[in-house]
Amino acid sequence: MPAPSILAAHDSMILLVDMQAGLLPAIDDSEALVARVHRLLSAARLLRVPVVATEHCADKIGATDPRLAPLADEVLHKVHFDATRETDMLRRLPRGRHHVLVVGTEAHVCVLQTALGLAAAGLTPWLVADCIGSRRHEDLGLALQRWLQTGNNVLGSEMAMFEWLGSARHPAFRDVIALVKANADTIVSHVHHSSVSESQ
Repeated sequence: MPAPSILAAHDSMILLVDMQAGLLPAIDDSEALVARVHRLLSAARLLRVPVVATEHCADKIGATDPRLAPLADEVLHKVHFDATRETDMLRRLPRGRHHVLVVGTEAHVCVLQTALGLAAAGLTPWLVADCIGSRRHEDLGLALQRWLQTGNNVLGSEMAMFEWLGSARHPAFRDVIALVKANADTIVSHVHHSSVSESQ
């Protein structure tokens, strides 16, 4: 499916790839990445954009980071780097959502391979450039370069949020703007303290 000029919330979903507790400490600038992903997922919830998470070999790498897990509508377990190779993965994605915003780690492995698999399956995947990460920054750059060379789509998280809104008259406009204006460090601190409080 060709990419639209403007994304629509009703035709979008987010695939959260392998943002797992056992992997994130090794990812370059992981705390800032978690903050940006959390902001995008929070906006998605306000705008009724579904979020599906994948977990790679969760028995070894752990579950989705607890700061992000509550924002996922479903979790799919996988052993393939390309999540679409799992037997029931494509069937379990929300129906009628043709545009898949792919976020997570690692950009040059599971994120890239899964996005390529989604494209091959006839969906329209987008890499959200500021919401993907790798252990090495160089690998992130190479992943984006290869993705663009294949003729696919890249956008930023704020681009997605404003395209979903469409207008300052949207009922969720003020709440989404508050997310956009929030300092990333503040988001991380707030989410961390909330997680600690819930565990006590």
